[in-house]
Amino acid sequence: MFESSNLDAKSTQICQYELSKLFLIFNLSMKKILACIILLLVFKNNFAQNDSLIESIKNFQNSLNEDYKNPEESPLSKKDLKTFTAHDFYEIDTNYYVKAKLIKTPEEKTFGMITTTERKPEYVKFGHLIFDLNGQTYQLDVFQMTILTQKEGYEKYLFLPFTDSTNGNETYHIGRYIDLTIPDGDEIMIDFNKSYNPYCAYSHDFSCPVPPEQNHLKTYIKAGIKKP
Repeated sequence: MFESSNLDAKSTQICQYELSKLFLIFNLSMKKILACIILLLVFKNNFAQNDSLIESIKNFQNSLNEDYKNPEESPLSKKDLKTFTAHDFYEIDTNYYVKAKLIKTPEEKTFGMITTTERKPEYVKFGHLIFDLNGQTYQLDVFQMTILTQKEGYEKYLFLPFTDSTNGNETYHIGRYIDLTIPDGDEIMIDFNKSYNPYCAYSHDFSCPVPPEQNHLKTYIKAGIKKP
């Protein structure tokens, strides 16, 4: 009787120990499963966002190509229109889609921006953008054209002209432009994949703003449009 009770007690302890091990293993397994599910959901969300971004860039490229094919909108000469099929773009690279901190500079005065001709249209510095790219931190000034701020639909338009180390070789030597919109907060996305050439890259009949010296990026921006 005594020996049987002692055996039952030991068996119970063994069972409890084995059950605790199983529970621990099960608990750890569930944590791993949940972690995997979370990672899959994050990956799926990031993949969807990336896919949407690429589609947006493709739409931009297609729209720019169509504008240049349109005789009523294109800066191309009649001769060039006959042979134009599409712009030459870098391969889409979402690493050149960067988040920037916008620091507004409301006390700035208007100034005449230098162009490829003697014309000096009035602009005002809206602020500067600080962002990380290729392992470095950069800053670019962003502007508003004063006459456009009075035009319906352009009240929130921002103009970002820039140069980089590709200029004169792979891209137009004067520089490239990006269109932006004033955000509600202090963050703004810059997509260098959507950079485009000034009209004067295609014809000397146009007068185009020259990116200011402070807007030179000491890196290679291998994204967006190439030189004609």
